[in-house]
Amino acid sequence: MNTSTAPVEHLDRGPLDRGEMAARVARDIPHGSYVNLGIGLPTRVADHLPQGSGVVLHTENGMLHMGPAAGPDLADPDLTNAGKIPVTELPGAAYFHHADSFAMMRGGHLDICVLGAFQVSAVGDLANWHTGAPDAIPAVGGAMDLAIGTKKVFVMMTLFAKDGSPKLVPQCTYPLTGLGCVDRVYTDLATFRVGPEGATVVETFGIASADLAARLDISLPSLRPDAA
Repeated sequence: MNTSTAPVEHLDRGPLDRGEMAARVARDIPHGSYVNLGIGLPTRVADHLPQGSGVVLHTENGMLHMGPAAGPDLADPDLTNAGKIPVTELPGAAYFHHADSFAMMRGGHLDICVLGAFQVSAVGDLANWHTGAPDAIPAVGGAMDLAIGTKKVFVMMTLFAKDGSPKLVPQCTYPLTGLGCVDRVYTDLATFRVGPEGATVVETFGIASADLAARLDISLPSLRPDAA
């Protein structure tokens, strides 16, 4: 029989801004991990990894040991991440062909990827390449390769869309990127674990867990200490 505890509620701060969300994700990346950061919000995680973390950042356009974003004085137009943002390089940085980068992604060599999303289901399905709208521009990039090839998938997104609809849903209604691939979801209002048994709230920011549950259409049991 599982013993449950209530989620941690940070009612004195939140919703988190983008930098705070990135710092929260960075905190959960184990020392020495090989990590890919997706385009958009996830790229900010590079700026919040502490010195000495041992984390090796990989980009799908062919680089290892990527550093934080480059300031105006350090920007090199030939040194960018997959989102075309100028970045720095750390000691040991290496460059390689795009095909080799995808081989790393598909071959199970990355420990974690951090991706943005349009929707994530409670069981960990991911939709992040197309909304299905007729005028929307599909943007799959390497998301499908990362979703199936990386050992753990973290999603970083706002919890609600601009129209107020939740992005953490019982079932994705947008075209899927991958099935049951997401492990954790980091948002401005709460952090979740997701998987076969559904979604679990780890902590909330600026909102009580009961109020959060009232705004979502999914069941939110308390965090189980034995959850992986």
